[in-house]
Amino acid sequence: MKHSLRRNVIAAMVTSAGTPFIAAQSQPVDVVVITGSRIEHSSFDLPAAIDVVDAARINAAQMRVNASEALAAVPGLVAQNRQNYAQDLQISSRGFGARSAFGVRGVRLVADGIPASMPDGQGQAATFNLDAAERIEVLRGPFSAMYGNHAGGTVVLFTRDGKGRPSVDTTVSGGSYGTRKADILAQGESEGVGYVIDTSRFQTDGYRDHSAATRDQSFAKITVKPSPTSRMTVTASALVQDDTQDPLGVTWATYQRDRRAGETDANDTATPKRTLAERYNTRKSINHKQAGVSFDQHFGDDRLRYMIYGGNRQVIQYLSIPRFVQTAATQSGGVIDFDRDFHGADLNWLRKVPLAGGTLSTTIGIDYGYSHDDRQGYENFVGAQLGLLGRLRRDEANTVRSLDPYLQAEWQGGSWVLTAGLRHSRMSVGVADHYLANGDDSGEVNFRHTTPLLGILYKLTPTLNVYASAARGFEAPTLNELFYSGAGAGFNFGLRPAKSAHLEAGIKAYVGERSRVNAALFQVRTSDELVVDISGGGRTSYRNASKTLRQGAELSLDSNLAKGVSARLAMTVMRAVFDAPFADVVKDNRLPGVPKANLFGELAWNNTSDTLGAAIETVASSKIYVDDANDDTPAPGYAVLNARVQARQNMGRWRLKQFVRLNNLTGKQYVGSLIVGDGNRRYYEAAPGRNWLAGFSAQYTF
Repeated sequence: MKHSLRRNVIAAMVTSAGTPFIAAQSQPVDVVVITGSRIEHSSFDLPAAIDVVDAARINAAQMRVNASEALAAVPGLVAQNRQNYAQDLQISSRGFGARSAFGVRGVRLVADGIPASMPDGQGQAATFNLDAAERIEVLRGPFSAMYGNHAGGTVVLFTRDGKGRPSVDTTVSGGSYGTRKADILAQGESEGVGYVIDTSRFQTDGYRDHSAATRDQSFAKITVKPSPTSRMTVTASALVQDDTQDPLGVTWATYQRDRRAGETDANDTATPKRTLAERYNTRKSINHKQAGVSFDQHFGDDRLRYMIYGGNRQVIQYLSIPRFVQTAATQSGGVIDFDRDFHGADLNWLRKVPLAGGTLSTTIGIDYGYSHDDRQGYENFVGAQLGLLGRLRRDEANTVRSLDPYLQAEWQGGSWVLTAGLRHSRMSVGVADHYLANGDDSGEVNFRHTTPLLGILYKLTPTLNVYASAARGFEAPTLNELFYSGAGAGFNFGLRPAKSAHLEAGIKAYVGERSRVNAALFQVRTSDELVVDISGGGRTSYRNASKTLRQGAELSLDSNLAKGVSARLAMTVMRAVFDAPFADVVKDNRLPGVPKANLFGELAWNNTSDTLGAAIETVASSKIYVDDANDDTPAPGYAVLNARVQARQNMGRWRLKQFVRLNNLTGKQYVGSLIVGDGNRRYYEAAPGRNWLAGFSAQYTF
């Protein structure tokens, strides 16, 4: 396997990077970021590992449904498409979030300054509107701690502002497995008011059995400047998924027999036997709506910013929990049904003053979040019929509150950039149990932690910066991680938050006139790491491990080569292990869900008029363990090759675009994502074989 991985990585590097030090046409452009320092800042001069995924990459011959396609180009980040729209993407940053059985945990999600993660840290990448995206900023390492609980990494989406003459853009695309999408976006600016309105429908029959989905998404944004020194932004979005099928994971034997098939239900009496997903009709419906307002007021170099948001999320999910398990008094049934109201606010003040020959920028603020769930659980059978809403088994109200004051200061002078920060996170979780037949689970648990940050950057030359940073991190259990203890009995009030110490050192350099290189070394020591205890049928409980250790290196290279050719390389090598034994886990076992190495490479070409382009991409990963004990078969390493072609024509007020994409050109069979620690050993979620996408868009400017 080691030799196979080495061959995969070498092949990917050759494919993507070409000859890295030949004459170039132009230097890669530095970008201005907001994430990390909370003020506009050159990414080159920020003492942190941060990458920007621009609109060109988000739109690179993609349907703009899954952020994982664009995020694959970011080192330190693993973004997996589960081929399961009931469970959303799996995103981890330096190993944080890899344990998530659904949604995003351990990584903070933000869209236009408004959290896409709930106050408990649980996030849904599906709420990102990629059709209106302008860029995504991805922050890893110690600086993420300044975003509070669950910030092992931070992924921040910025949507476009409405500008210029009104225009309407319609895109239609389709591909393998009955996949299709239609989108329409209108934008413009009138009398100082910018607007963006987008709506889309995505449908797929699904690559895996029982994985069909329909997703309706809408988004609106208004920007206005009430005065020359102020700006207000209003956003609203909605995501609706009705009866999204859940294919579940499969065992290694089933995966080897048929990658697209589901796991057969041994208790099924039908001939031929149906899969668990078919028999229980596992599915999930989501109705998510939210809106927010942010306002900036400048007073010279100083700035006051406030943001408020609110929304509602309704979910009903049918799991594959066996009937005999649900009849136990300690269980909560096989159907989850909750109605969540949430809101929050952030208020901060930025002050800039001259100090010691430089400039001191200080931000002081407070971040508040609140959510309230009316939650019920039901049996997923009526009589002998499975997959139907049965008797009530759980009825409770869940409340989460978070309150985080923070302070961040940055001094720039000469060749130095010095940063310090402090954030105090407080989170409370309350349960009011109204179903007392299985005991009273009412109660409250509180978590709190102070996270300090220090960073330093030194400009050795105008084209070479070195930096180092350190911070302490805090990851409290999410509401979903607290729901079950052991085999499913009761609320897990004994679960402790994970605490971590982060160290990072790196360089940022321009090489010649055509290339930019970012490299970082990092180490994270964590105590009370949250790990999977028991997982099965869609229900997962968690426990605390002892200590874990993550040590690794990240490298990214961007080059503008000759004659319109450019290259991108993003590579991560990481040793993520349990640093002390616990239960049946021995020291130095690998953390499940975390690859030892992964790589993205791209070689792209655009003609001088930018009307035609093409690219070859490579994505490679080492094997990934599936359980804490490292006993079961790991997902093997792989390397896949993708290709795309794009064209564009301008015809008066019309702008036309077309694309064709071919993924997995060699038809590689591999596991695309994992359900870590599944108690029934149904860990594996297969990735598609060779598949295609094609699309057409027409934009008219009035």
